[in-house]
Amino acid sequence: MNSPFTRIHVVTRGNAWLLRDGNKHPLNTQHLYLTPSYTPHSYECDNEFYLYYIHIYETLEKKSSIFDQMNFPVEIEGDALLLDLVERLYLINPGRELSFYDPGAYDNSTELIKNIAMQGNTPLALELESRGIIQQLLSRFFAYATPKTPNVDERMSRVLEYIHTNIHTPIHIDKLAEISFLTKDHFIRLFKKQLNCTPGKYINQKKIEKAQLMMLIENYSIQELAFRLGFENVSYFNRLFKKLTGENPSQYKKRLNM
Repeated sequence: MNSPFTRIHVVTRGNAWLLRDGNKHPLNTQHLYLTPSYTPHSYECDNEFYLYYIHIYETLEKKSSIFDQMNFPVEIEGDALLLDLVERLYLINPGRELSFYDPGAYDNSTELIKNIAMQGNTPLALELESRGIIQQLLSRFFAYATPKTPNVDERMSRVLEYIHTNIHTPIHIDKLAEISFLTKDHFIRLFKKQLNCTPGKYINQKKIEKAQLMMLIENYSIQELAFRLGFENVSYFNRLFKKLTGENPSQYKKRLNM
């Protein structure tokens, strides 16, 4: 699973496991688990399992995500306040629970689309309270977060901010080199050394992640989606999307609307 949602699980009863980053994490009662968006993961469960399941998606604002910047712990221990906050979040968002929990199919269910539509009609007071609760939950994880790229210097930080802010446009390596005050060849070498991938690969990954989110919350045609993300060639966008997600955009969009 490689979802555009960030997920917080709060376990209340039963046994299950989260498979992520090559590790198998037991899901313990009254603990909270955070899985950032676009993090490949899966689950194992061989019996009844009860939990609160919170999915969070970011807006389409042109800015860097905190999950691009920081590594968060997978698990934190809950306390009375956190568990009360989760209960409160559930109570002020009625009708959002899943009638059937299937981690392998949830992102593609009609319930997901219904919940997103309901979110747009939430009274402002409850919307603000919900956001406040989610921020408090995330703040507990943030207390143990570490920089995702601790060796990135100020030049590469400027480049990353430019990429995230301009992900909807064609991004040229010459421009990134100019921002970093380096020659093109030196910039590419330094970017690869500090980010462990080439600038082109990083840009393409972020564009396809943005495409997944855009398909989830807006009804764009594939051609319009490609153009809105700065692709001049729709065929190339289709090939890149399939390479990075395992299916072409039309298949992905169809699954979202099943």
